[in-house]
Amino acid sequence: MQTPPVKDGPRINDEIRVPRVLLIDQNGEKQGEMPTSAALEAAEEAGLDLVEIVPNANPPVCKILDYGKFKFQEQKKKNEARKRQKVVELKEIKLRPNIDVHDYEVKAKSMHRFFEEGDKVKVTLRFRGREMAHPELGMKLLLKVKADFDEVAKVEYEPRMEGRQMIMILAPR
Repeated sequence: MQTPPVKDGPRINDEIRVPRVLLIDQNGEKQGEMPTSAALEAAEEAGLDLVEIVPNANPPVCKILDYGKFKFQEQKKKNEARKRQKVVELKEIKLRPNIDVHDYEVKAKSMHRFFEEGDKVKVTLRFRGREMAHPELGMKLLLKVKADFDEVAKVEYEPRMEGRQMIMILAPR
């Protein structure tokens, strides 16, 4: 036995099986509560569809409108919302333990820009050769980064060693 396909979207015309509905006409004026059959006749007279707008109200709210146009408007709203959505990216900034003041400032400027755009920043501190003997220098540098960006970003992943590098992730506030 096959189950009937589940239709997404609001119920229209004969799919509305409740005895009474609250009707809103094509001009947006409230017509009041009436039997569903009368509402269907009114929609037919106007040459439009009866669409269930608020199905879980008591009684359900139905409106007389052009269903094709209604679907198109809904689709447009969805696309608009998708356009305005921001995907949070993870940007990476690579540092070295003995970074120069100016180089650090340049990297900091980039990080500020990333936070303004709403992206997260992964700060990777790479140790080479004998620098591994002084991980405290790296920790000191990452704590300085943390302090410098305290007002614009929060630490999402505390600084920790992973092999030859120290990693910290900051997210915009």
